[in-house]
Amino acid sequence: MTEIEGWLTPAQAARLEACASRPRPEGAVVEIGSFRGRSTVVLARAAGEVIAIDPHAGSDRGPQEIAADAGRGDADYEAFHANIAGLPIRHIRKFSADALGDVSGPISLLYVDGAHRFGPARADLRDWGRRVPPGGTMLVHDSFSSIGVTLALFTVRGWRYVGRTGSLAEFRRSPGATSFGRMALELPWFARNVAIKVLVMAGRRAWAERLGLAPGAPWPY
Repeated sequence: MTEIEGWLTPAQAARLEACASRPRPEGAVVEIGSFRGRSTVVLARAAGEVIAIDPHAGSDRGPQEIAADAGRGDADYEAFHANIAGLPIRHIRKFSADALGDVSGPISLLYVDGAHRFGPARADLRDWGRRVPPGGTMLVHDSFSSIGVTLALFTVRGWRYVGRTGSLAEFRRSPGATSFGRMALELPWFARNVAIKVLVMAGRRAWAERLGLAPGAPWPY
């Protein structure tokens, strides 16, 4: 896994693998945001068939690579398919909002690591999340780290917050449930991550490391 470029940490991969390996309601395993396939490979090896949705447009690619770039996107697309060769993975090269009609039936496990801006993040959690049946699982990367993703999490209903590994948060589908109180406990960690990002952007990496950023790590994941 670590040979594939990406931001999923080994500890987060272990959580993703555990969720994909355990019994789940009937339904597909869907990933939104595949990049070069690090998380996709983990899911496929643990769960079998995976539906991976990523436009590979070169946009929303990283902390400072938001705008689309066709050359970057095509390079990611080629690397992704080389990395997943031989695994039972169906790739839909579309933005997640445009791919809703390409996936039929319920979703037993949903992994969201798409665009981190508030609007697209909220749409992914709402529109894809509603297709997860009771007892199903949703995992969201960059939770309590990205401002847009964190704000979007506080708009969802019908999920029970289970916990997190770094910025990978796990939720269980539970109609009628809200987890605002449990998620609010993560706000100090969220504030710390935002401060680290501001310091990194300002060229004050040494200060960011004093707040807990791992040496050599590009961002608090």
